[in-house]
Amino acid sequence: MTLQQEIVGNAMQMAVVSLQPGQTVYCEAGKFLFKTTNVTMETRLGGPSGGGGQQLQPGGSGSGGMGGLLRQAMGTAMQAGQRALAGESPAFQYFTTQGGEGTVGFAGVLPGEMRALELDGTRAWFAEKDAFVAAESTVDFGIAFQGGRTGRSGGEGFVLEKFTGRGTVIIAGAGNFIDLNPAEFGGRVEVDTGCVVAFEEGIRYGVQRVGGLNRQGVMNAVFGGEGLSLATLEGDGRVILQSLTIESLANALKKAQGGDKQGPTGGVFSTNAQ
Repeated sequence: MTLQQEIVGNAMQMAVVSLQPGQTVYCEAGKFLFKTTNVTMETRLGGPSGGGGQQLQPGGSGSGGMGGLLRQAMGTAMQAGQRALAGESPAFQYFTTQGGEGTVGFAGVLPGEMRALELDGTRAWFAEKDAFVAAESTVDFGIAFQGGRTGRSGGEGFVLEKFTGRGTVIIAGAGNFIDLNPAEFGGRVEVDTGCVVAFEEGIRYGVQRVGGLNRQGVMNAVFGGEGLSLATLEGDGRVILQSLTIESLANALKKAQGGDKQGPTGGVFSTNAQ
């Protein structure tokens, strides 16, 4: 059953979901806005992929007895631990309608767009940390740690949210979205690390140094405002970018409050440390 949803608004969008009997949608804590009275709300640790999307059944019915309960509890704890390490809330809120159609509203936390992605079970989607808003209970939520050199250099790209299964998942970003496919631009695009919102499985994500260790490379890093690294996206698949980065929004707010921490040159000379 396809999730009926409508994304409304302009500068600060929200998703209005119409739940049919038997449908369940879950969201990250803090993304819920409103619901009708016939929609129940339940907070649980973990998402469907970690066992937290299903309630533990006393007596072990359908779960392999005490062994099943233990495995389910351990899966929930592991998923909650992963989310805690990623700096995200370990809790999800689940919404189910009772006695007819119900309505639930969700939104992101920054001014910008939202997007509903339809998963058919063949390709996973990866999104930046905090992009997730809500999804059907048939969509599995996981954390993908971008390890090694790429993760340490990539800033926002170190922790990625991973969505698998079938159904609708709703994501949000800052500013306006642009959709592109690297295959249509020679197979590779280079972007600010904070501009990546989401991409399909099959896209290779990496980080590269801005220029070489020469005069122009130093000029790019010091005066270009991009620091030392750019994100690279290669392959054939959908990519969603955002026009506003969290860092640029934070710097603009600090400047407006008389506390500009960017410094006269930006880039590697930024003084964002408190």
